Amino acid sequence: MASASGETSLVHLRRGGTSVLLRLDPDTLPCVLHWGPDLGDLPDSGLAELLPALGMPSIDSPISAQEAVALLPQHSSGWLGRPGLLGSREGRAWSVSFDAVTHAVQEAGAPGWGDGPGGAVRVRSVGADTGNELEVTVELELLASGLVRLTAGIRNLGSRAYEVRHLEPALPVPAEAGELLDMTGRHTHERAPQRRTFDMGQWVREAWGGRPGHDSATVLCAGRPGFGFRSGRVWGVHLAYSGNQVLSAEHSPTGWRLLRGGELLLPGEVRLEPGEQYSSPPLLGSWGEGLDEFAHRFHRYLRARPQHPSRPRPVLLNVWEAVYFDHDLDKLIALADRAAALGIERYVLDDGWFRNRRNDRAGLGDWYVDTDVWPEGLHPLVDRVHELGMEFGLWFEPEMISLDSDLAREHPQWLFQTEHGPGIASRHQHVLDLGHPEAYAHVLARMSALVDEYRIAYIKWDHNRALVDAGHSPAYTPGVHEQTLAAYRLMAELKARHPGLEIESCSAGGGRTDLGIMEHADRVWVSDCIDAHERQRVVRWTGLTLPPELMGTHVGSGTDHTTLRVHDLSFRAGTALWGHMGVEWDLTAAPEADLAALAEWIAFHKEMRGLLHSGEVVHADLDNP
Repeated sequence: MASASGETSLVHLRRGGTSVLLRLDPDTLPCVLHWGPDLGDLPDSGLAELLPALGMPSIDSPISAQEAVALLPQHSSGWLGRPGLLGSREGRAWSVSFDAVTHAVQEAGAPGWGDGPGGAVRVRSVGADTGNELEVTVELELLASGLVRLTAGIRNLGSRAYEVRHLEPALPVPAEAGELLDMTGRHTHERAPQRRTFDMGQWVREAWGGRPGHDSATVLCAGRPGFGFRSGRVWGVHLAYSGNQVLSAEHSPTGWRLLRGGELLLPGEVRLEPGEQYSSPPLLGSWGEGLDEFAHRFHRYLRARPQHPSRPRPVLLNVWEAVYFDHDLDKLIALADRAAALGIERYVLDDGWFRNRRNDRAGLGDWYVDTDVWPEGLHPLVDRVHELGMEFGLWFEPEMISLDSDLAREHPQWLFQTEHGPGIASRHQHVLDLGHPEAYAHVLARMSALVDEYRIAYIKWDHNRALVDAGHSPAYTPGVHEQTLAAYRLMAELKARHPGLEIESCSAGGGRTDLGIMEHADRVWVSDCIDAHERQRVVRWTGLTLPPELMGTHVGSGTDHTTLRVHDLSFRAGTALWGHMGVEWDLTAAPEADLAALAEWIAFHKEMRGLLHSGEVVHADLDNP
């Protein structure tokens, strides 16, 4: 149905145990009045009675007491906090106000919605600002899982360009949500939870490195003080995007508490020419009686997607911590033999197989097998892996480049850089600008050729350098926005060319574990740290958005590579059990007793993975960080 009556009305959306009550006004974008527990079947008369009951007392002006704050808050309505949309046309058209807003409620599959998610319902509101020659759209979808998906868009209807500075929709939470929870961390120590009171003002978490980062907020939750996994009502948001981004919590003097999120745009990154439009990344919202129920809505949403992995997750061996850059064919075949004997189903050759790559200082971008190390190519190893009944996987870092590489010498203009050059190195590497069509086509062609030649079933896709000084030559304009979208396209095109190909998102471990990348990836590497003590925390809190089958959890050697802690095999394997299980260990040097025990753990995981990868994860509330 569509609203064009010129009167304020309420619409009640219900899905997956969630109710969303929206106030629809003829000249304002929607305002959420309730988001949380299912309110039951409310008749139209009940909705009419609710509208005055949910009103706020009148004071001297809307600036002093805001009765409604839209999903995209605007200063023109009296909102004194951060505006949801900020932009201008050469310094003008920066204050948006609508002549009229039309609202339409649509079921999934309705005309104009395309292939919407099954069972979802959507409210689509379009605001016309004729004076500024802009059209603003907000779409709120309530999915079958009970998850809310919120996006905003802006179209330039004028004859001159319009620059978008930010577009950040918001979901309100009630006054009982007095405590905030988000994550922080660093490389090899991701997903460390932190809490604070939801005080007046803003709590802002920004990511400027072209990825969410190892210190990613991951989620921003607000709930009843002391909420845990099993109790305490909680609401929270996650931005399904892999580039620069912000999540924030805002508590206004007028009493509104908002959870917000959007893409952080560098100057000039989104400049809309006449007729062009820009849409914000999806802001996903969940709620629950405790964090377990909050997480279950994300898990149900992900598992209902058509591209979600449906076959049993193959137990894998990654050889990185067994050989590092020392690629010896006999050793690698011996590892394959040991792996197959243990019941491992997928063999992954990590970094070091391509030209000039004898250490981490050279070779990135030269995606050709190093014939000095592999005179017959990878065929002897790949053939043996396949003979043993295992799938073969290969490591790439498609978005990166070494200065000491043939590719950089041949195409220096393909590096991200500014007038000052390519900037500082990290891990001795820089970033390949996929915004150059030729660079994109080159990487796609090389990866696709290797997938074909070696019948690669699985790509470990790494991303080890943050995007700083990410200027697109020759003008050195910021290129992070386009790079993020190009990475998505590259993954999608590889999968289209090679049906069945799986991709793991690795970003020096857990630097890119968002639900944007999960539209294209089948697994994440949650951390470069395999220490089981650390992994207990990392997996627990990554699980607020990702179910176990999407999280790579490996059994390492007795002495951990990053912390040098020593843990018993039962603790290491028992921890790795609760995800997509793998092994990262020099099995040729492991004691026979350990190999026998590891085989039993792998067999147990295979027996239980049907439950582990489909059931609802439950945590005990021993303490709340």
